[in-house]
Amino acid sequence: MKTYKHLYAQIATFENLLRAFDKAKRHKRMNAYVAAFELDLEHHLLELERELQNETYTPGAYHNFNIHEPKERLVSAAPFRDRIVHHALCNVIEPIWEARFIHDSYACRKHKGMHRALARASEWAKQYRYALKCDITKFFPSIDHAVLLDILRGKIADTRALALIAKILASGEGILAREYAMHWFPGDDLFAVNRARGLPIGNLTSQFWANVYLNELDQFVKRELKCPAYLRYADDFLVFGDDKPALWAQFAAIQKFLGRLRLTTHPRKSTVMATRQGVAWLGFRVFPKQFSSLRPVLFASDRQCVALYRARAEVGGENTDPRSGAENFSAESCSVLRPVVTRQRATLGAGH
Repeated sequence: MKTYKHLYAQIATFENLLRAFDKAKRHKRMNAYVAAFELDLEHHLLELERELQNETYTPGAYHNFNIHEPKERLVSAAPFRDRIVHHALCNVIEPIWEARFIHDSYACRKHKGMHRALARASEWAKQYRYALKCDITKFFPSIDHAVLLDILRGKIADTRALALIAKILASGEGILAREYAMHWFPGDDLFAVNRARGLPIGNLTSQFWANVYLNELDQFVKRELKCPAYLRYADDFLVFGDDKPALWAQFAAIQKFLGRLRLTTHPRKSTVMATRQGVAWLGFRVFPKQFSSLRPVLFASDRQCVALYRARAEVGGENTDPRSGAENFSAESCSVLRPVVTRQRATLGAGH
């Protein structure tokens, strides 16, 4: 298996940090902290470069806040200089995994997104009678740091790059601890409760590492179970087939494999559904020829849509490039959903 060395030297260059700054500031030029950083840009970037090269860089504290969309989520915003480091890291290591991700992984990837995932699901609903729908319980709070680092070590052989990753991971430890309910896995001892776990929702690195983590599942389903019609959007995934018992057997194998990642499936949200009746997925109902919203009104107003988009942009702006993830809501999503909202309002109005 090929591994990659000499990555840290690429991460900690002024040129890479400048590229990272350009990405981190996108759509946030009017924010005071961005303006303050840009006012003395060269000094700040040279300072970051020096800290990274001397391995003295330390992540700052997160700003945490709740959003409702419609369920409540705790979102964590890293300091702006840390977001630049996140981009600098991902500039170098993301391409290593991007080439290895399966085609039908749709969250937080360029030229993918929720609506392409729904279109793909609708395409497969035409071809298969049933769909196994699975949802992972409390995915972001459950991501185990030791397991993630082991996966990353499978490709990264640069100790300094791994040390930087470990620092960023440790900076978010415990933020989502209240959302995690301890689950005991085979072989656990009493100290398992103290395992470091959880990725803060809102980080660019969290979105990327979530895909790296579940790429293990993707490869298992495609290579070991040999499922031809499988797709995943963040922690929600579908397996299509024509045989119900075979799908349930695949579900049992998936559950067993997820135990190796210290994850579990949601008991009430994992089921086999007939595609002709529509498959409820990602807030939509997917039919063989179309998909429609499950909610009568997605947003109370366009203003609320824009407010949610701006709140997400405040986290770091990563959601404003052409990607759409489980924990973000892109401008593309707003533009696509606004006509849906308008049509549904007209329908509701006609009903009155």
